[in-house]
Amino acid sequence: MSLQATTRPPAQRQARAVRLGPRSVTALALVSAVGVAGFGWPFLAPPTSRLSAHAQDAPWLFAGVLVLLVAVVAAAISESGLGPKAVAMLGVLAATGAALRPIGAGTAGIEPMFFLMVLSGRVLGPGFGFVLGSVTMFASALLTGGVGPWLPFQMLAMGWFAMGAALLPGPDRLRGRAELAMLAGYGFLAAFAYGTVMNMAGWPFMSALASNVAFDPHAPVASNLARFVAYCLATSLGWDLGRAVVTVVLTLTLGPAVLRALRRATRRAAFETPVTFDTAGK
Repeated sequence: MSLQATTRPPAQRQARAVRLGPRSVTALALVSAVGVAGFGWPFLAPPTSRLSAHAQDAPWLFAGVLVLLVAVVAAAISESGLGPKAVAMLGVLAATGAALRPIGAGTAGIEPMFFLMVLSGRVLGPGFGFVLGSVTMFASALLTGGVGPWLPFQMLAMGWFAMGAALLPGPDRLRGRAELAMLAGYGFLAAFAYGTVMNMAGWPFMSALASNVAFDPHAPVASNLARFVAYCLATSLGWDLGRAVVTVVLTLTLGPAVLRALRRATRRAAFETPVTFDTAGK
């Protein structure tokens, strides 16, 4: 009688549409650092600084810089392997996300595009997720006429949103209800985080004379932080809650089917297999 050991096959590594190289990682870190400064400068600049003295001009400055840096990141990621199959996938998902955004525009934060960004980032990786989030927000702004100084901030924030889903643990092994619960929890928290950082982008535009929750360039950081919290509670809490709830509901209900479709498409696309041409018959 012979004993045969049974072993489980090793888990297959999940294919990525874009594999980030050192240059892409450096570019992402750079644009993220500038983005943090662009969003959080009211809390980073002392009241006596020139930046605080130009509170109405600073968001425009950061918006211009972010446009250039997002373009640099997209170029760096494309150099590291954004092939034709990945570009086609990017176009389909960005168009779908842009079409989903206007569905609930102006209605209590009903924004179904967010759940698609979470699931796409999870399956296709951080590099693809960042580019997808940025491109989708840009396309949806063109579609809805929402182009303004806030757009670069929206592109960066949505890029972070989708990239963060790709950085969650267990991309190659975690499946089923546990994965859905994790993605739903991330979507809930990230929906509030997105609303909060976007509040930071628009909050300095308010005149301190117009409201006691507006940014005051002459006030200390602690005072402005209290004003910002009050501003978020008064203006966007209900909207952010609606966005978070819709993201959770769509992730739990449509998530299994969408994840299967994305993973099937990723396997069939074989992003990491180079395209070759058979010239033997010539």
